[in-house]
Amino acid sequence: MEDLKMKKHVTVVGILRIVLSSLGLLVALLIFFVMHFAKGFVGDEKVAITVLNFIGTIIPLFIGLVSLLGIAGGIGILTYKNWARILVLVVSVIGLLNIPIGTFVGVYSIWVLMQSETVKLFESKQHPFD
Repeated sequence: MEDLKMKKHVTVVGILRIVLSSLGLLVALLIFFVMHFAKGFVGDEKVAITVLNFIGTIIPLFIGLVSLLGIAGGIGILTYKNWARILVLVVSVIGLLNIPIGTFVGVYSIWVLMQSETVKLFESKQHPFD
């Protein structure tokens, strides 16, 4: 019974991670395009261009990378890959900074993936050639 309950929690974590990470990719693209569009309205001010380049490039790259890792981890979680459990734990810790939704999902994901029943579930699903 407990095994079935944890399987449901793991499925929810996988789906949440895929959905939130997909939204994260959209946000990264939106930030990228808006900031690069905004550069067209700035004159020759070097500081403004530098700030917009940073905000419009580095931040979307970081959000996009974490989102891609989250999507890969979410897919792996749904197939009970142990590497995905570790990856989603890392992405969930980073997601704690995304207040309030990322914090809620991060805490829930960490709680689910750190349970001893979940660890056993992932270990029992491993095959020699995985």
